[in-house]
Amino acid sequence: MRFIRNLIIVLAAGLLPFVLTSAQLPNVLWIVAEDMNPNLGCYGDTNATTPNIDKLANRGLRFTKCWSAAPVCAPARTALISGVYPTATGGEHMRSEVALPSYMRLYPQLLADAGYYCVNKSKEDYNIRPEGKVWAESSPRAHYRNRTPGQPFFAAFNIELTHESQIRSRPHTLKHDPAKIRLPAYHPDAPEVRRDWAQYYDKITEMDQVVGKHLRELDELGLSSETIVFFYGDNGCGMPRSKRWPYNSGLSVPLIVFVPEKWKALAPPGYSPGGVSDRLVNFVDFAPTLLSIAGVEPPSWMQGTPFMGRHTRQAPAFNHGFRGRMDERYDMVRSVTDGRYVYIRNYMPHLVYGQYLEYMFQTPTTRLWKDLYDNRKLEPPQTFFWEPKPPEELYDLATDPDEVRNLAGSPQHAEVLQKLRGAQRAHALAVRDVGFLSEAEMHARASGATIYEMGHAAGYALERIMAMAELASLLKPDALPELRAALKDTDAAVRYWAALGLLMRGNAGVTAARDDLRAALRDPSPSVRVIAARALGQHGNDEDLKLALPVLEAMSSPAENGAYISMMTLNAIDALGAKAAPLLSVIKSMPVKDPAAPARANSYVQRLVSDITREKAAAKRD
Repeated sequence: MRFIRNLIIVLAAGLLPFVLTSAQLPNVLWIVAEDMNPNLGCYGDTNATTPNIDKLANRGLRFTKCWSAAPVCAPARTALISGVYPTATGGEHMRSEVALPSYMRLYPQLLADAGYYCVNKSKEDYNIRPEGKVWAESSPRAHYRNRTPGQPFFAAFNIELTHESQIRSRPHTLKHDPAKIRLPAYHPDAPEVRRDWAQYYDKITEMDQVVGKHLRELDELGLSSETIVFFYGDNGCGMPRSKRWPYNSGLSVPLIVFVPEKWKALAPPGYSPGGVSDRLVNFVDFAPTLLSIAGVEPPSWMQGTPFMGRHTRQAPAFNHGFRGRMDERYDMVRSVTDGRYVYIRNYMPHLVYGQYLEYMFQTPTTRLWKDLYDNRKLEPPQTFFWEPKPPEELYDLATDPDEVRNLAGSPQHAEVLQKLRGAQRAHALAVRDVGFLSEAEMHARASGATIYEMGHAAGYALERIMAMAELASLLKPDALPELRAALKDTDAAVRYWAALGLLMRGNAGVTAARDDLRAALRDPSPSVRVIAARALGQHGNDEDLKLALPVLEAMSSPAENGAYISMMTLNAIDALGAKAAPLLSVIKSMPVKDPAAPARANSYVQRLVSDITREKAAAKRD
């Protein structure tokens, strides 16, 4: 009855011009593997043992250029379920739990309107707060068998066996030979690294067996001829410099789609059993594609492009990715590819790639890699991960699949660089990228509205803010006068990027703008005050430090300033190293909870406090 009621409602609204009865709707099964690149036999990886997935690929279509939008689970899944880039909603930062405009509904809700029974087993992990009921069931018990007889289903089954945490889980008896593993050029060749990679492949084999069980279950229930099957990964593999980094190594995931004969009219263009598609596909495309399969035209606010179904559209020319705050550490990176070249724009090049993340450092490879670097036992390109980033990177995947030879300064590639640089800028403007605001600032500006709506309002001067972000982060020395002048701009975000630009230039920035930065310690914007204090404390003289420390002390408490300002401040204090030792007792004793923040945000504050107090205490002993 619920299916019939929903169908009547949707038909009355004119939303289902093609869908008339449940018999005209295919079932859709999603099988999702966590933290893996296309390391499968069907993708030509000779290390992989994946007979079930390979068999699925032989019956379906294998996509070679699918990007997860974000290189980590929560923002990637946010793009999946909404069809909107998290850089537009404010959901780019890990576990940020932002609200969506009231007119935006998630794909399970829209599919339910079309008559589907939608279940999820069982990971959600979105950076948005959904309104209303999203799933018919989302739990370890969820299953399409629980639907009303004859009702079409959408079912997502999540497999955690390949997750980052499973690579380092011990004890484990290896099945794959570490000596036979091909290591990426950026990883050191050491037994610990080879072991982690071998265990990753072991977990892929275990995951493949679970995929086989799901496919056999469809057969046993007589549903294979009625069900479109997607297999894909949720972001790059859990080894360091894949997951969390918006290189191809962090964004490229497998995607295989099987369409039974009955539903071949809904198949992707060029579909044939065992076929291959080089179409660019992004996670924001999945939600509109599901609606297209159901015959529903995707709403105009969805930013993805349907790649199959009745409303298939032409493939985009570029794929886009991003990196925001990862757990407790801030960063801002944008990336774009045309399928061959990958362009990466580092808006915070003063930060090293491998910022300390407590969770990431639980992996043996990460700890060993950092230790080898600290002891000067590595040579490029294995050193790059632990060093500050260049403002721009360009890689040719055809000749450099590991993305270690930066072509951004190559005259022969200037035209490619310009094309992809322009594509990245055009995309940011098109989606109204709110990541050009600090996390605290985006929440403050959205008071009374959603961050998405704030980003689309006239008051968000994105063009001006982006221009200052470009000037700040390209690190050109002749930008100093303009950066100094911008510290007096009427827009707090412009002032924020001006302060960041001076911070990025280190001693030269502080020397050129000392008085301006000191004045910025009293800026109305908390974000500007924190960055100015960091610049003066990290790169100034003793008097600068004396002025900066009280500001950082005042801004460090999450209870008084909010979790996001607290995280920014604690990152600044951490960057000061031993200079921040006078703040140790204050940090140790302060409350570490913002009652208005998500629980995970408060946990990140706690991690930073633990890191700082441990490091500063050790420095005092030394």
